[in-house]
Amino acid sequence: MDILLIFLGLLALILINVPIAIALAIVTVVAMLASGGVGRLPDLPLVMFNGATSFPLLAIPLFILAGAIMNSSGISRRLIAFASALLGFIRGGLAMVVVGASMFFAEISGSAVAGVAAIGSILIPAMKKKGYPKPFAAAINSSAASLAIIIPPSIPMILYGAMSDSSVVKLFVAGIVPGILGGLALMALCYWFARRRNYPVEEQFQLKRLWVTFKDAAFAFLLPVIILGGIFGGVVTATEGAGLAVVAAIGVGFIYRELDWGHLKKAVIDGGIQTAVVMLLVASSALLGTYLTEAQLPQHLAREISGWTENRYAVLALLNVFFLIIGFFLHSAAAIVLVVPVVMPLVHAVGIDPIHFGLIVTLNLAIGQQTPPVASVLMTACSIAKANIWEVTRVNVYFIAVLLLVLLLVTYVPIVPMGLVEFFYH
Repeated sequence: MDILLIFLGLLALILINVPIAIALAIVTVVAMLASGGVGRLPDLPLVMFNGATSFPLLAIPLFILAGAIMNSSGISRRLIAFASALLGFIRGGLAMVVVGASMFFAEISGSAVAGVAAIGSILIPAMKKKGYPKPFAAAINSSAASLAIIIPPSIPMILYGAMSDSSVVKLFVAGIVPGILGGLALMALCYWFARRRNYPVEEQFQLKRLWVTFKDAAFAFLLPVIILGGIFGGVVTATEGAGLAVVAAIGVGFIYRELDWGHLKKAVIDGGIQTAVVMLLVASSALLGTYLTEAQLPQHLAREISGWTENRYAVLALLNVFFLIIGFFLHSAAAIVLVVPVVMPLVHAVGIDPIHFGLIVTLNLAIGQQTPPVASVLMTACSIAKANIWEVTRVNVYFIAVLLLVLLLVTYVPIVPMGLVEFFYH
């Protein structure tokens, strides 16, 4: 009952436009005062500070900064040129270029919003010029960008790892196969649309142009090799890998001679603003976590649901529905810090692997980025395309259906996310 009251109070504050982090802190402080009195107040700043200074969370501002730098250094343009040379000869190939470029950019930045801003700002106008409808152009750019949530390195995965005390590196490994499957499925749907609606062929396949664009993007291709190779090879931790990403992004930006001090300054400011939003959420969630731990509310919830059913697949179905609903109203970071600490005792009680559950959570939240009214990635794509969000959503439901299919595979065929984890770590 207390969890329900906290959630309803939070929802009420959000509906009157109180920032989520502030609303989360308010409802938690009120709950603490109601249960423990004013004597709790002196401890609150220390709890928030400790919650926001966890070492794994240092990766978040660093990956955000790396993504902002990459947006300013010509990397996205070179990736798009290579993808166009590789896929442009297929009918509807420009839409497939969106998926391919978004997947590759996701391997560098870890941010869906950064991806749709970088790729969409170039490809949405290009698609409109080639005769693709605005709603379709916005929809595929939006859905493809959300693959960044499950393709490593993923900022929501880092946040989930910190909230659930799980291995971030194992989460990254678990995201590889679902991310590739999601990208291939989106490409297949693009081809279906192209054949049905007679979308154009972008260009003839030319091996020479493929080689030229590959050479031009060679340093960009080195970035995921350096970042993910260092992390998966055990040379660096995920946090150290984030620092390596910043150094590599700056280096490649200066090699391409497109990253000047003005762009670097803007990237640092943009990264700082985004980091402040995430870290305030994390600090507020530390308050909630302390209150929930002391009141043992998650454990009570776990016992209640376990008393009703201990079938892990039934529990996973309930959690999927719950996270899909949460995704309508909360950004991915807010949903993770608010809900994950509450449901983890239930996850452990029914024997669900936390790494497996992490992929389920992040996929649900990837879908949530496509479903109004919040839909941060969809909003960004619609803004770039100057398209009505509801017209885009009518097209985007097909791409959302693909993401839902991947979610079902990840949920009920555990070898899809866990196969590589088992291979490398057992």
